[in-house]
Amino acid sequence: MKFLRNIAIVLITLHLVNSLESNLICFYDAQGSERDGVAKFTTTDMEISLQFCTHLIYGYAGINPDTYQVSSINPQRDVQRRHFATITALKEKFPNVKFLLSVGGDRDGEGADKYLQLLEAGRQKQSAFIESARDLLRSYNFDGLDLAFQLPRNKPRKVHSDIGMAWKSFKKLFTGDFIVDPKSDEHKEQFTDLVNDLKAVLRPHNLMLSLTVLPNVNSSWYFNAPAIINNLDFINLAAFDFTTPQRNPEEADYTAPLFSPVAEGNRLSHYNIDFQVDHWISQRVPHTKINVGVASYGRSWKMTKDSNANGFPIVTGTDGPGPAGPQTKIPGLLNWAEVCLKLPNPSNLDKSEEFAPLRRVSDPTRKYGTYAYRAPNSEGEHGEWVSYEDPDTASTKAAYAKNRGLGGIALFDLTLDDFHGQCTGDKFPMLRAIKYRLL
Repeated sequence: MKFLRNIAIVLITLHLVNSLESNLICFYDAQGSERDGVAKFTTTDMEISLQFCTHLIYGYAGINPDTYQVSSINPQRDVQRRHFATITALKEKFPNVKFLLSVGGDRDGEGADKYLQLLEAGRQKQSAFIESARDLLRSYNFDGLDLAFQLPRNKPRKVHSDIGMAWKSFKKLFTGDFIVDPKSDEHKEQFTDLVNDLKAVLRPHNLMLSLTVLPNVNSSWYFNAPAIINNLDFINLAAFDFTTPQRNPEEADYTAPLFSPVAEGNRLSHYNIDFQVDHWISQRVPHTKINVGVASYGRSWKMTKDSNANGFPIVTGTDGPGPAGPQTKIPGLLNWAEVCLKLPNPSNLDKSEEFAPLRRVSDPTRKYGTYAYRAPNSEGEHGEWVSYEDPDTASTKAAYAKNRGLGGIALFDLTLDDFHGQCTGDKFPMLRAIKYRLL
């Protein structure tokens, strides 16, 4: 009897330890499997990463605008080449990892219109969305659905001087605030109904349901947190890209500060992680259901001769996105490996002009983030300013999540981490740094 009692204690202890494990949500943009050369993300790379993840979220599915059904946005890859099935087959090797399918994620065409139309369609038409989601999950052995709905975004805003701020406040007396969605109250109710109806259909099949709040979507407009939280397994806050070279082409700033650097300029007070987390907690969302999103990439701006040459943010006089990297090939976006290889290293110390290394500026306070820059030459050319995450800043955010008792971290995404170890030889350095800090 004593032996059995000891075994029971061990089992209960193991259960409690597992139940207290922090989440490490790994987003996987399947576009990464179609890149060329060193940027191509393979199933072998996925297997290495899954030893660190608690959940894998496959991105992305979309909505058929005619039928409102959930479907692949790349059927040739996902269905014909069986990429859905290939990824979920990894559940056999990694039985403790949950595999979810995400809908939206800024990869589904036609922007926000389609998602608002779904909300306005009424429950009868929404049933097509709900039933097709359930069927797609079950057909490909996913464990749940993630709602990364492409809803209208906050309007970008330049940082104003004190005089400009006074004028802006005066103007509001006559023009009012910029209204992105005049029907947001209705859409909030409709989203609540959709979540509750969707969970009612998924629950009998033991399928999970999560919400991902995309960057610059105003949570107070669309999400009635107390009304939906009991039907969500967790919420991923994509608390980054508060500023980007596309949204803010003439001003470069920290893209994902942990806390607000309000004292250093008239920045918006909600452009930081701590504010976003506090908002959801104030809505009676349990701490353990909140995952802080961390980007595995940087945003780059083109500096000009009108930019402040010391690189200290806010950098004015920028001219939109910086040059595309050789791997991601997207202007204004650099994966961690691309950023790292631009920092001083033996291969670039003797280079000049556009090949000269960027100067890294760390943040000793660990509140705002790291950036790097190269001032333009005398002709105003080859200037670049990058706000980015690295393993150190990712670890800091993981420590923040753990210290606040949050659910964990959501990494956006695996295919933009240095999964080949190009920088230091370590594969997935950001993923590893997060995992070790969450332990």
